[in-house]
Amino acid sequence: MSESNNFSQSDEPVHDVPAHTPGPQAGGSVPDGCVPGGSDSGDFDSGDFGSGDFGSDGSVPGAGSASGAASDSVSGSAFGAASGAASGPDGEPGTNDRPGPGGEQGQGGEPAPGSGQGQGGGGTDRGDEQAPRTMARMFPPGAGPAPDPAGSHHERRIRSFQPRRSRVTKGQRLALERLWPHWGFDVDGLRQLDLGALFDDPELPVVLEIGFGMGEATARMAAADPATGVLAVDVHTPGQGNLLRLADEQGLTNVRVGNGDAIILLREMLPPDSLSGLRLYFPDPWPKARHHKRRLLQPEFLDLAARPLRPGALVHCATDWENYAEQMLDVLSAHPAYENTQPDGGFAPRPGNRPLTRFEGQGLDKGHKVRDLLFRRR
Repeated sequence: MSESNNFSQSDEPVHDVPAHTPGPQAGGSVPDGCVPGGSDSGDFDSGDFGSGDFGSDGSVPGAGSASGAASDSVSGSAFGAASGAASGPDGEPGTNDRPGPGGEQGQGGEPAPGSGQGQGGGGTDRGDEQAPRTMARMFPPGAGPAPDPAGSHHERRIRSFQPRRSRVTKGQRLALERLWPHWGFDVDGLRQLDLGALFDDPELPVVLEIGFGMGEATARMAAADPATGVLAVDVHTPGQGNLLRLADEQGLTNVRVGNGDAIILLREMLPPDSLSGLRLYFPDPWPKARHHKRRLLQPEFLDLAARPLRPGALVHCATDWENYAEQMLDVLSAHPAYENTQPDGGFAPRPGNRPLTRFEGQGLDKGHKVRDLLFRRR
């Protein structure tokens, strides 16, 4: 379900740009909280699974967009208020008509299959690769999210979301221009993040949220738990701007926004044992059997996530797609690095800290069954 088409926004849209498309990135400065030089994460080959993206509509999310990946707009990692229809992976039009429960990406609602993030860069069934397209920057280097922060120095692979053109309102753009240099960073895979410096608090526990749509649920969860830092990653530019705007209006200092592929973030930029939790809410379900390889939550994704997740870290996933819920449960249960918090080894009740959005409520009224999964890092 997408909250993006119904999101109330009084600002007039001033730009119509792709939230994420492959293309070369111009250089940029290293923001605060980043250490030059990549991580020693190893030679993981992610060519066989989708990125994050990470849940959000995206254009990102899983990643991504990554990442695949759903939040207030719905995604995928890697993971919006999008205008118009986007072409789905087989040429069929992708829409945001199917509301995913939650509406919030990263949290909340799922995007139409093939349109959301997670995060990462789309592809087609013709070789599962999409020819790169060059696009102009909205912002000077370092002053806002880059069109493709990882550029061509990372491998091409199956991604978990499909890029779309999305409107950026005046308010979202102003928030990006003013707050991105302080609270935003590009997922370029060229440096390792120092989360203590990024959040101005070396003792703050940090949770990674892959795909957050328009950021409403993300902001509500951050406001309810100011003692936890929220590292929210998506490739959907309107959602990035909206989350920054919400954080600023509500006086939240515990939110940081990443732009790019969540797979690259996990593999290249996060130190070992640096995360206290991982959230993946309503990622793109990719319902067709031939597209299941694009789903974000795969064994290889869990391998990547295990490194930055410290022992005891909580992994919280949610979806309203029954087939994907069963796959999530099977994959998480089979992985030796994670254990189910439920004594019966099944799904968990929705925790009170995950907001029930109006779109999720509408989905429940229509008979959708929302599944939550709560696992811990061993």
